[in-house]
Amino acid sequence: MRLMLSYGSISIDPPLVLAPMAGVTDRQFRLILRRVGGVGLVTMEFVSSEALTRGSQRTVEMMEFCEEERPLSIQIYGSDPHRMAEAARHVESIGADVCDINMGCPANKVLKGCAGCALMGDLDLAREIVATVREAIRIPLTVKFRAGIRDGALNYIELGKICEGEGADGVALHPRTAKQMYRGKADWQRIARLKQALSIPVVGNGDVETAGDVLRMFDETGCDGVMIGRASMKNPWIYRQAVSLMAGLVPTEPTLEDRRELILAHFSLLMEQETDVKFALHKLRTFTGWYTHGLPGGKRLRMQINQLSTPDEFVAALESFFERSWAA
Repeated sequence: MRLMLSYGSISIDPPLVLAPMAGVTDRQFRLILRRVGGVGLVTMEFVSSEALTRGSQRTVEMMEFCEEERPLSIQIYGSDPHRMAEAARHVESIGADVCDINMGCPANKVLKGCAGCALMGDLDLAREIVATVREAIRIPLTVKFRAGIRDGALNYIELGKICEGEGADGVALHPRTAKQMYRGKADWQRIARLKQALSIPVVGNGDVETAGDVLRMFDETGCDGVMIGRASMKNPWIYRQAVSLMAGLVPTEPTLEDRRELILAHFSLLMEQETDVKFALHKLRTFTGWYTHGLPGGKRLRMQINQLSTPDEFVAALESFFERSWAA
């Protein structure tokens, strides 16, 4: 099974994309996924065009990346076409490979600002944003959106055609509505219908829990690429496993040693790149909770590390956990 995905001149091989997730797809997590292998394109957690264009230093720092992460997409969101264009020019100027527009975020704080999925309720504004951003940059431009705001207002095909008509190089669809958030089942047939309606690449997203789901989405929808979000938090090996399946091979499951090395590698990156030790430990607790999901004794480890206050205590608790696991 050999599938190809390209956004303009940028080839994404394999055609597997890390979904942008606020507070998750930071530079450490993106590097971890690159080093595990199998992901074709990593995407940064979304960036506010308002914050960026008003000079937020925290936002600028959040956008830092390294060559090892390429190809990399940076997603921007907002409701002002000119600020979005200015933000896109910044994305291009710092060397990102792809600029992505968020028209799918269902979070209330984003919707209240008439951004994210709220733009699906104003297709004229959505069109203006895509057209203005497209004119502002030369790098590939993509748009991610949902099926619509609610079941009675499904306009994803119309928005897809707008994106194509205004020069977008590809789109990604999460086939739930904004009202659904992450409840219910993602209707993959909507991805199939969008693929049939457009000539630009269509990437599918939603309810991809396992490597097998990746192949099933390709088969059932005909999509050009698969975007994986929450599943990659619990199983960073999912991309590599999917690549094995696509090649007709049996994917391997991560060993306890693999999990230990991954957590320690993430720990090392955080301590190298974060100056705030308290924040770094908070991140480590969060990611370690995902990485140990389903392991015997994992809940006890998560409870223990919530009480720790130094990096040395964290490493000691982690080593003790894996020693007990090996002995069991």
